Amino acid sequence: MASIAVKSIDHVVLTVKNIPATINFYTTRLGMKHEVFTSKGVERHALLFGSQKLNLHQSGKEFEPKAGKVQPGSEDLCFITDHPVDDVLKTWKSAGIDVLEGGEVVDRTGAVGKLRSVYCRDPDENLIEVSNYV
Repeated sequence: MASIAVKSIDHVVLTVKNIPATINFYTTRLGMKHEVFTSKGVERHALLFGSQKLNLHQSGKEFEPKAGKVQPGSEDLCFITDHPVDDVLKTWKSAGIDVLEGGEVVDRTGAVGKLRSVYCRDPDENLIEVSNYV
């Protein structure tokens, strides 16, 4: 059997309690674009950024096929931004977002190098990390 090598992530599915609240958070706080699309005759929602997207599933009404144990608030996502992470921190604080890790920028390690990161939670309490490579 020949081995394969994946190249990138196209999309991730978030199972959420409230699709409009999720759309509001990701569009206003992270600058993602909301898209409505139809799949198998059903209206669906996605959040686009870069060349990836987050597809949204309403908890209890997930689309098939789906993960084996879907649950709102079980994701830990790291997003890379070109905006200085210090500016992200200031924007979040001024918007009243609870910034984790003592409300500070912290050093982390990402897939291709060192990161400077800030953390918060989305409406479903998924852990959200926004980072710059250093």
